[in-house]
Amino acid sequence: MEGALTARDRVGIQDFVLLDETTEEAVLSNLKKRFSNDLIYTYIGTLLVSVNPYKELDIYNKTQMELYMGVNFFELPPHIYALADNAYHTMLTEYNNHFILISGESGAGKTEASKKILQYYAVSCPSTALLNTVRDKMLMSNPVLEAFGNAKTLKNDNSSRFGKYMDIQFDSEGEAVGGHILNYLLEKSRVVHQNHGERNFHIFYQLVQGGAEDLLHKLGLERDCHQYNYLTQGECAIVSSINDNNEWKTVKNALQIINIDDTNINYLFEIVASVLHLGNIRFDADIKGNALMNNNASLRWVSNLLDVDAHILQEGLTYRKIEAKADKILSPFTLDHAIYVRDALAKAIYGQTFTWLVSRINESMENKDSSRKTVIGLLDIYGFEVFYVNSFEQFCINYCNEKLQQLFIQLTLKSEQEEYEAEGIEWEPVQFFNNKIICDLVEEKHRGIISILDEECLRPGDATDLTFLERLEDKMGNHPHFVTNIKDLMCQSKNAIVRECFSTLDPDNRRRPETVATQFKSSLLKLTEILMAKEAWYIRCLKSNESKQTGLFDEALIRHQVKYLGLMEHLRVRRAGFAYRRKYDVFLKRYKPLCPATWPHWRGLPADGVEVLVQHLGYLPNEYKMGRTKIFIRYPRTLYATEDAYERCKHELATRLQAKYKGYKAKGEFKKQKEAATKIETCWRGVQARKEREKRAWAVKVIKQFIKGYLTRGEAKSTDNSEYLAFVRQHFLNRLKENLPKSVLDKTTWYAPPPVAKEASEILRKLCYRVMVRKYVRGITPQRKAQLQLKFVTSSIFKGKKESYPQSVAQPFIDTRISTFSNLTDDMIVFHITCEDPKQKGDLLLQCDHLYEFLTKLSVVANKQNAIKVVQGTIKMEPHPGKESAIDFTTGQEPMVYKAKNGHLMVAS
Repeated sequence: MEGALTARDRVGIQDFVLLDETTEEAVLSNLKKRFSNDLIYTYIGTLLVSVNPYKELDIYNKTQMELYMGVNFFELPPHIYALADNAYHTMLTEYNNHFILISGESGAGKTEASKKILQYYAVSCPSTALLNTVRDKMLMSNPVLEAFGNAKTLKNDNSSRFGKYMDIQFDSEGEAVGGHILNYLLEKSRVVHQNHGERNFHIFYQLVQGGAEDLLHKLGLERDCHQYNYLTQGECAIVSSINDNNEWKTVKNALQIINIDDTNINYLFEIVASVLHLGNIRFDADIKGNALMNNNASLRWVSNLLDVDAHILQEGLTYRKIEAKADKILSPFTLDHAIYVRDALAKAIYGQTFTWLVSRINESMENKDSSRKTVIGLLDIYGFEVFYVNSFEQFCINYCNEKLQQLFIQLTLKSEQEEYEAEGIEWEPVQFFNNKIICDLVEEKHRGIISILDEECLRPGDATDLTFLERLEDKMGNHPHFVTNIKDLMCQSKNAIVRECFSTLDPDNRRRPETVATQFKSSLLKLTEILMAKEAWYIRCLKSNESKQTGLFDEALIRHQVKYLGLMEHLRVRRAGFAYRRKYDVFLKRYKPLCPATWPHWRGLPADGVEVLVQHLGYLPNEYKMGRTKIFIRYPRTLYATEDAYERCKHELATRLQAKYKGYKAKGEFKKQKEAATKIETCWRGVQARKEREKRAWAVKVIKQFIKGYLTRGEAKSTDNSEYLAFVRQHFLNRLKENLPKSVLDKTTWYAPPPVAKEASEILRKLCYRVMVRKYVRGITPQRKAQLQLKFVTSSIFKGKKESYPQSVAQPFIDTRISTFSNLTDDMIVFHITCEDPKQKGDLLLQCDHLYEFLTKLSVVANKQNAIKVVQGTIKMEPHPGKESAIDFTTGQEPMVYKAKNGHLMVAS
């Protein structure tokens, strides 16, 4: 950030107050130097000077906005964001209302400046989904108002032809929650007449160039601006720098965002189209000079679009209705009067529609919350205009600018110097031109131009060149005779917007309405009162040249603007004056935490407290002055250093307060928890004690009954011993369940029953063994069953006859233990013998010529046909216990027996 600041400082001076010389040449030289480097902003204290570069600069993106958020005014290079941010934070800090006055010539960039400020607040202010809707409506009100209220002039392709003051409403958190717009003096004469090189309001061209074909067909329009009288007088209907087609899309979208429904949007377009058709109505003069209408097609379209009676409309445009007692007489208009009536109706319709549109925008942005809000106002008013031929509008526009210049003088030059004198501050008065004499010339009662104009308009007789002011006012549509029947007709329109606009006007009111000049003067006085109640911030916009060329700096034009905008006088006042002043009590209330002697309470006078405070802060004598009721600080850097110290102190105080508050909350919470724990503990102890008491009472009862049952256990079952006996039975069953026998052969494991359960015990014992026997039998395999059958036979033969028999019971029989022989033609047979003594012989190998007879008789004798096993290839045998051997059988040419290389006995057959 510091690097960027240094780079900017090398190009000119950022604040004119810091110039070595306060001459016009020095000011112009600094402006030119900065302008040539695209530095269009320069300060005069807190006033911002902006020079229109007539090109887009990359200084308005979101990155730039974030750079200026919450930064002290002079910490970064001059920018419109810095002024907007400082006004916003001052409003939040002091909780008061502010306004930003944007002034300058037409084409100096005032409207663009107001849009940049709105965009900055839309991005920088805290927001929610609801507030985003408000923000969008504020932003999108601009395209709508520009379409209906801006036009191309000789000096500006997007010139505001009305004055706009917008209040942006903020809540206590700094969130934009609503807005309200006041509009002033729409240039209605532009609807019916434009000077050479100028255009009508943008909306007409946008509708014709951008409207869909079906919409144009419905409205009776052609896509050719040259077909309409109200669009061709300036001879520049099509301009290369304006894209009416794209602007049309933006306006349609914006109308929906500001909550104008489709029905009213259609009414709105019908009104715009009706004005174009109204301009195409032409009149001819008959031999008596009376007006005759010669374009019935345009009349029918106006009648259809406004939904009024075509005959009554034609009559109202060509005849004057005169009422004399009970009689009504129609007097024909002259050709000039008919044209005036047509144009007056077009201006009235358009002007009332514009007012309706502003009211709808205000309704969409309205915040109905009654809580107090602070506001920042944006005043975007038309700039000074001086043409070769100047109309009534230029008179009002320049009067408005003189009035705002008077406000500027009063708030900055005159009031500031008067304040120094009233406060007893040493001061060398700065001479300046007070334009009050100009404002008095226009608005003074009975002697001002407006008063004389009103008197001239009241004089009887026809308008002539000698009574120009009356003729001028007549062109503004205030003729007393032809307005009434046209108003009646508009009130009968089926177009809801037209009917609503004209119904507010009383057609039966015979009083002559106030002149436009008087109305405008009154509205300016009200605006001045609104602005005087707020803190002011100023943006002075300068045109760099008349031809709108990029990079061209017209020194003579700039010098002229610097003079009439009073920049030199403002510079001299700022140079000699003080940047900041506040009442003692306000200053002390804000900054007293910075001094131990004034914090937290100062018991003396506020002025004494401020003196102690600034001494503690180390203010130098030339940096401040003490007035009668206020302190004056000369340099902004002194104030910003104090503000930075306050911010640091505020954070420290907030940390300490936070710690104290957290400690207080923690103590309170601990106390609550301790009390709650004590209550819970007391309640729990009571619950436990009651449970223990109930448990003991139950135990005493059970024990007593148990003892009584024990004593009567041998008697017949009764109420005294029934529960005891049931308990004994239950106890026996539980113990028995834990001590059941594990196998069928276990005859000893059975829990001894008490006398009362002996019968049941025997029954259960038999059932238990039956179940175990059933389970055992179901689990025996066929092989095991065969073994057991053999064992049974063995038992019947040897049990009780041979002493070694009991030891052999546990040893199972093996089916293949008898003999094995090969499947070849040999006569070898192996008898398998099991022996546990290693000294005994093992398996026996025999050779028998009568092999089949021998094995058959052996199996019959042994009744073991399945004990003889036939194998292929190899028979394994154990000639000695634990020693394995093998006999391999093969085919050969002759029978022989030999030992093979692998150590096996080989038998060939």
